Amino acid sequence: MESGSCSRALNRNHSSYLSPNSRFQQLHDLSSSSNHSSNVCFRVSTAIRRGDCRYRAIVKDSSSNLPVEKVKQMSREFELSSLTALSPLDGRYWGKVKDLAPYMSEYGLIYFRVIVEIKWLLKLSQIPGVTEVPSFSSEAQSYLQGLIDGFTISDALEVKSIEKVTNHDVKAVEYFLKQKCQSHPDIMKVLEFFHFACTSEDINNLAHALMLKEALNKVMFPVMNELIRAICNMAKASSHVAMLSRTHGQPASPTTLGKEMAIFAVRLSREKKEISQVEIMGKFAGAVGNYNAHLVAYPDIEWPQIAEEFVTSLGLCFNPYVTQIETHDYMAKLFDAIVRFNNILIDFDRDVWGYISLGYFKQITKPGEIGSSTMPHKVNPIDFENSEGNLGKANAGLSHLSVKLPISRWQRDLTDSTVLRNMGEGLGHSLLAYKSALQGIAKLQVNEAALFEDLNQSWEVLAEPIQTVMRRFGIPEPYEKLKELTRGRAVTRESIREFIERLELPGDAKANLLKLTPHTYVGSAVELARAVDTAVNLVNGTRI
Repeated sequence: MESGSCSRALNRNHSSYLSPNSRFQQLHDLSSSSNHSSNVCFRVSTAIRRGDCRYRAIVKDSSSNLPVEKVKQMSREFELSSLTALSPLDGRYWGKVKDLAPYMSEYGLIYFRVIVEIKWLLKLSQIPGVTEVPSFSSEAQSYLQGLIDGFTISDALEVKSIEKVTNHDVKAVEYFLKQKCQSHPDIMKVLEFFHFACTSEDINNLAHALMLKEALNKVMFPVMNELIRAICNMAKASSHVAMLSRTHGQPASPTTLGKEMAIFAVRLSREKKEISQVEIMGKFAGAVGNYNAHLVAYPDIEWPQIAEEFVTSLGLCFNPYVTQIETHDYMAKLFDAIVRFNNILIDFDRDVWGYISLGYFKQITKPGEIGSSTMPHKVNPIDFENSEGNLGKANAGLSHLSVKLPISRWQRDLTDSTVLRNMGEGLGHSLLAYKSALQGIAKLQVNEAALFEDLNQSWEVLAEPIQTVMRRFGIPEPYEKLKELTRGRAVTRESIREFIERLELPGDAKANLLKLTPHTYVGSAVELARAVDTAVNLVNGTRI
């Protein structure tokens, strides 16, 4: 399906909506109408707390008159659209996260349930002991595959219509498939083997696993890789640009801007590798994980082996020790790994935000863009702020999933069911954050003059190499002497040179110290930054 098809379905009737101002005006008109005193008590009160104005509308209906009906009608007009969506992922940010919709939406869940049900019927037809389901002809197999390949939004809506009657979402998929296959001469004979010996969770756990697998491989990993590449490019491009370090917020030994960016690229690569190595697992063992019904119906078949073959055929890892549900431990591991990736990116966002504040980066401006509604000069680092905020939102949701999902009372409870429907939220906010960070990176320009001037005002950072050379050549109390020279005092190039000239050092050692400046005292930072691609590729065992 096209990734935008969900968007079209969600944005119908957009043009018929009242604007927020016009809705408020209608309510105001009602409060001033002739019916106000006798039939409708309508009050808008403004409560000002900490600078916020909150509007509270109270409508009392004493006679079911027309104005109140108009108010009720207005509330009914709020059908789902990009303007009325409760989540900004489905509204304001839809364009940036819609690639996840085919996998992580309700449509995606139904689609992968269809896949599991059909693949299980095909698997049954390949088991010699299940004689009631003979091998399907190539035409019948193509027909079943066509139901998967041709599955559309309309099909998903048809499943939802059936669910209104069954009040059971998985059973609705089974009935949908039976309806689709009842006209096929071969498949119609074995319709009752759809969902054979399955508990709903046999279908759901595999559907959820496939949702995650496809969303990660098709959407999340490519954007993660793009982000790592972008930071690698930053590292290489600014590998030579000396920068004043700050430890505890105070001037410290210089580094290069590129090397600091390289650190983030390697850290993110490590965590992305951890995410990719999580085994996405599935079960297919019946109502409580023991193949009870399977063995009653077909006692001579090795059902655990069949289940393992089936689960692995879907590209998943098999979990043989389960209750009614797959234990979700892999999900906890997966979501925790994504949280760690996101935390590293928060660290990156905040550092870059700080460097922009220091003037180390300039931001490319676009005609027509506004940084502040009152301060025309401002160019805010909004992309990195958006990224940081959405990473926090993502981590909150993913952390809840990782803490809650491994816990299920006895052989199962339903608390996981509603929680699992929020997997797309955590991935969606993560995806939005990655794209915002990429957008911010694309706007950055290194301001080498600002970096140079910052170093030029920080000659005290040379106290470290001077006292280290003094130690080598046996000069007593080197640390204390440099502390007296630098701590709490203004340090200049001249005062540093005078101090070095007075030291009893070998000529070449003294000459090397005299040549040293804050701009050249960067150690191996340049080489580390230039080697970032090699480091990232070593982490991943392949090229990013």
